Amino acid sequence: MLKVRQVSKVYEGKISYRALSDIDLTVEDNEFVGIMGPSGSGKTTLLNMIATIDEPTTGEILINGKDPHRLKKEKLAQFRRRELGFVFQDFNLLHTLTVEENMVLPLTLDGKKVSEMKKKAKGIAEKLGITDIMDKRTYEISGGQAQRAAVARAMIHTPKLLLADEPTGNLDSKSSKDVMEMLESINEKEKTTMLLVTHDPQAASYCNRVVFIRDGKFYSEIHRGNNRQAFFQKIIDTLSLMGGDSNDFSSVRV
Repeated sequence: MLKVRQVSKVYEGKISYRALSDIDLTVEDNEFVGIMGPSGSGKTTLLNMIATIDEPTTGEILINGKDPHRLKKEKLAQFRRRELGFVFQDFNLLHTLTVEENMVLPLTLDGKKVSEMKKKAKGIAEKLGITDIMDKRTYEISGGQAQRAAVARAMIHTPKLLLADEPTGNLDSKSSKDVMEMLESINEKEKTTMLLVTHDPQAASYCNRVVFIRDGKFYSEIHRGNNRQAFFQKIIDTLSLMGGDSNDFSSVRV
């Protein structure tokens, strides 16, 4: 599904800054992979390049065998809209629209019929348990509900790959757990491949596998197995071995 081959990223300026060095990463269909590391390790840079928001300096990124970075502007916008789903820390919902209108936004850009959009939105709202907030504006709902709405918008066009950047960063522990359980369920039931960047060991423990990056380089990876609690502990142990400031990782929540 996703192949990152020998990808490096250098930001030019008065002083060049190497954000990533020779990263290799393969993500299989239906996998749920977490990316962790201290602040400034290059996690978000990597996610942004996979999301086609940023371009690699060297190396290549293939999604379903295609290199989206070679697409022309219009085709790239279409690729992003149809193949990828995005979930962000700050939800990125439009406050002037209702939850339902936010959800169907990607479909309006593709010129879908209103009846078709409403049917799709209703189906996803039922799956994600947000039917009762569809007519509310984003300022009338909680952070947890807003993130559910953001996930619903990301899933409305059934993307092949869902990219989540700190999706629990602005949520309390109960809402975090709810959102991560929902992503885990989508991964299992809809067979959506997922890539999650997070500082939160609890959020990462819902993944099948966690890849650790340090100073722009691959550090290690661990696999979940059957016991999430044991996996959570392995994540904590790996983070402590990596070092970094205490504020680099969110407070540990079991």
